[in-house]
Amino acid sequence: MAQSKPGGLIDNVKTIVYAALIALGIRTFAYEPFNIPSGSMIPTLLVGDYLFVSKFSYGYSHFSFPLSPPLFSGRIFGRLPERGDVVVFKLPRDTSTDYIKRIIGLPGDRIQMRAGHLYINDTEVPREPDGTYTVTDDGPSMVYKRYIETLPGGVRHEILKASDDGPLDNTQEYLVPPGYVFAMGDNRDNSLDSRVLNAVGFIPVENLVGRAQFLFFSIDAEAPWWEIWEWPFEIRWSRLFTSIH
Repeated sequence: MAQSKPGGLIDNVKTIVYAALIALGIRTFAYEPFNIPSGSMIPTLLVGDYLFVSKFSYGYSHFSFPLSPPLFSGRIFGRLPERGDVVVFKLPRDTSTDYIKRIIGLPGDRIQMRAGHLYINDTEVPREPDGTYTVTDDGPSMVYKRYIETLPGGVRHEILKASDDGPLDNTQEYLVPPGYVFAMGDNRDNSLDSRVLNAVGFIPVENLVGRAQFLFFSIDAEAPWWEIWEWPFEIRWSRLFTSIH
């Protein structure tokens, strides 16, 4: 009867440990997966999207590490995001919670909503009508107006608007402090973001986890999870491996 050799067992353990260290290194320093649980970034990101975030885009803070150990303050190899980047960040009032939004304002910018229109440094950000969009995966089905917004610097992206007189369509002017950024959801009337100072507010650059790069999976899971035969029909095949902008 054959017996297992101690050396073989040790080799197997080493392989598992090395694999775990490599996976941990990739997650910490390169890419980390996230999924989208809410509709605040529709139509750019949908409920059921799974994406990779590049951890190296803005350098590293202690939030780059699993469980966010307070090893140091600030960022190593840090740089500011560009206006228009879609980023994952730790919610300032609860750093155990991850949010994903689009960067609208950089340090020193003045941001304001006036009658549903975005103003940056007292200049209206142009938006072009682009038909309508029916949201079906974030509660009751609703039809929104869709626009193409062009941010300073040239980034063009889609936004949704239910109206121009909602609770966050007329705001104070926000002056973004040094070391902070200002973020908003693309689903403008259904996004808890930097416009709500006591909920999200200004985001410390230290809280940035990384930039959303591309989708690797997307599923419109209307069927119960156990109906595995329905899974191929729920996958949004056209969204797989698409970049985020």
